Amino acid sequence: MNKKVSLIAIHLFGCLTFLALPYIIDDDGLSKVAELAYNPHEQRNLLSYLLTIAFFYTNFYVLIPQFFFARNYIVYSLTVLGCFLIIEQTLTSINRRGLSLKPQRQEQLPPPPPDQLGYQPPFNPGGRPPMPPNGFPQPRQSQQPGLPPEISQTFFLFLIGFLLSLAIRVNNRWRETEREKLNTELSYLKAQINPHFLFNTLNSIYSLALEQSDRTAEAITRLSSLMRYVIQDAAVKQVPLAKELEYISHYVALQKIRLDETVQIDFSISGQPNGHQIAPLILISFIENAFKYGVNPSDDSHIQISLSVQANELHCHVFNKKVRISQDTVTTSGIGLANTQARLQLVYPKQHQLQINDQPADFTVDLYLTLT
Repeated sequence: MNKKVSLIAIHLFGCLTFLALPYIIDDDGLSKVAELAYNPHEQRNLLSYLLTIAFFYTNFYVLIPQFFFARNYIVYSLTVLGCFLIIEQTLTSINRRGLSLKPQRQEQLPPPPPDQLGYQPPFNPGGRPPMPPNGFPQPRQSQQPGLPPEISQTFFLFLIGFLLSLAIRVNNRWRETEREKLNTELSYLKAQINPHFLFNTLNSIYSLALEQSDRTAEAITRLSSLMRYVIQDAAVKQVPLAKELEYISHYVALQKIRLDETVQIDFSISGQPNGHQIAPLILISFIENAFKYGVNPSDDSHIQISLSVQANELHCHVFNKKVRISQDTVTTSGIGLANTQARLQLVYPKQHQLQINDQPADFTVDLYLTLT
């Protein structure tokens, strides 16, 4: 509700500023405001700004959604042209007759007094200038080429309303599309808990249960916490940073349970995450990528994961040695990293710095993220 009221207030302020602008920048602005009651020219100017605002909202809420976004460009163009002609005809009528309801009386001038010799100049009751001595009117000066000033002003204001409404509406449509795309990608990330990881984790828990290991309960608890976070907690745009780091801790702990001693995993978290928010599942792709690229039972593997929080900045460092992997794993990892980079551009457009160092023997990711 507060957001809607704020939006209405912003629109109202913008409209009033647009209406007052010609009187603010003009040195005779106050006198022109006083002339609005009887001067058709000033009435026309004010009405031209009002009609521009009316066309802006008509184009924004009606014409663009109904015709432009429907790709019915011919009907849209003809409708816009018709709006311009209606506005121009209305302003032309106002410029001729004005908005005053009182009939305008032509000022009657008294006849001039005769001079000392008894000569009386010709009397012109309408106040019009007398005819020239030769009885023929003087030719009018030729007008400058181009549109009349009134039509030029109308066209300029109409063009401003047209371009501004079209630009804002198209930009909003693009943002909505990107937001829907982001939500789709997030849903995809939630749904794509690596089935191989889940299957291997369940097998590891099963083996621990057969051995009656004390770590069985811990593994089940971590897996349930991981699933709960993905399905429930990550359904919002921002989550507490502490929860995101806890989710990553559960993920790494489960990886340690299912992997043997040939894989060296160095995992650390430093700093105070409390009070900070982060987009959910924004870091996990880099960590998943390390385990996909850097783990092979027949090779010695080394993975480093470091997450540090300093003031309002999060530094995520992920390093892994490259081992022999299948081509399917390479393709899947590439898609996951591309999706994460796209999300970073959408959610943190000017608040992150991503450095990826892809070497023949190892792979390193450094992400610096400004937190909210």
